[in-house]
Amino acid sequence: MAAQAPVKDGPRVNQEIRAFRVLVIDDAGEKLGEMSIQEALEVANEAGLDLVEVAPQAVPPVCKVMDYGKFKFAEQKKKAEARKNAKAVEIKEIKLRPMIDDHDLGVKTRAMERFFEEGDKVKVTLRFRGRELAHTHLGMELLERVRVQFEQTAKVEQEPRFEGRQVVMVMAPRAG
Repeated sequence: MAAQAPVKDGPRVNQEIRAFRVLVIDDAGEKLGEMSIQEALEVANEAGLDLVEVAPQAVPPVCKVMDYGKFKFAEQKKKAEARKNAKAVEIKEIKLRPMIDDHDLGVKTRAMERFFEEGDKVKVTLRFRGRELAHTHLGMELLERVRVQFEQTAKVEQEPRFEGRQVVMVMAPRAG
């Protein structure tokens, strides 16, 4: 099996550009007009810069005369900044029991409020033990109480559903 050429990410530069005619923009942003690829490469060489294909799907493709090294560096900085500013949404889990005391439920709901304020989703897990499974309606009533309590701040992303001996419901904070 023949080795494949590595797939290059990013725009095509100089001799990699496949079009015969291109629309050229100089490093100052001025349109130089449509010309053959050879003429465009000569313009870039005279300026001591690279010819970079910025809009390959346009007809004819648009190429800009620029310093490709600086361009790549700026792109990397933009991506790094975007990664730094993006907050990954976490899923926090709150475990409940069907016969939970009101005070204990209050402690759990305060924790849920904090999670929603931080922009995290909350997975509410209601576990049944032993004979509690005969009274699943109590668990569903408890989940409904939780849903009503957070109507203003959160929405149900995944309706309560049974998974073995437990019921799982996922809630996400409301935008705004």
